[in-house]
Order: sequence, then C-alpha cells, then structure tokens
Amino acid sequence: MLPPYLLGLGGPVGHGEQGFSWVQLDDIVGIIEHLLEHPECQGTYNGTAPQPVSQAEFSRSIAKVLRKSHFMRVPGVVLKLALGELSSMLLTGQYVLPERTLAAGYSFKYPTVEAALRACLLPPSD
Repeated sequence: MLPPYLLGLGGPVGHGEQGFSWVQLDDIVGIIEHLLEHPECQGTYNGTAPQPVSQAEFSRSIAKVLRKSHFMRVPGVVLKLALGELSSMLLTGQYVLPERTLAAGYSFKYPTVEAALRACLLPPSD
C-alpha cells in the first residue's frame, strides 16, 4: 500500500469498510519473546494489535503520517482483475483481536495504528 502514498496517489481499497487487523513489527517480536519467556502460554495466540481498524481508517492514517493525499480509491474490480482470488484477502478483511495475547500479560508498545505507522514510516526523532 505504501508506494501509491509516496507518489501522492493513496486511498482506500475497495469500499473501505472491511476489517483490517495489523501489528507493528516491534510488537510481533515482543509477543513472540513474551510467549517464549512464559512456558505456561501454550496454544494459539493472535499476533495482531488490540485495535483493528477499517481499511479506510488504516489508509487515512498512512496519508496523515506521511502528509500525503488520500483520494485515489482502488476499486474492488481492479483488484480482482489484477490479483484474482488473492484480492479477497484485501476486499473482505477481518477484525482479529489478541484476547489471549493480552490475557497472557503482553503490553503493546504500539496499540494504535497511527503510533505504529509513525514508528515504522518516519525517521526517529532525537
């Protein structure tokens, strides 16, 4: 999703209402470390941030963080033509919550999409 925004052509994918679960890289590494350090944690844990957003909200956040425009909607039919069945991952979405991860005691460094995007898209400030 990043290249169109860098060119000033960013926007939501499809209708934009689809769920978009995300996680910042530092948090996914932190989740894995936390689970390895706690042997009582067994089974499946969701590696997603605690605040999933709509695809439209995610794309608006990218535009805001990069200070770029947010107007170029990618129609679902274009994605279906370009990606075939893979397009369903982008056009349907899911709101996945990390309930077991939170219950295991993991504390997210980047619980909001804007903070996560700032951390990975902007240079660190001294």
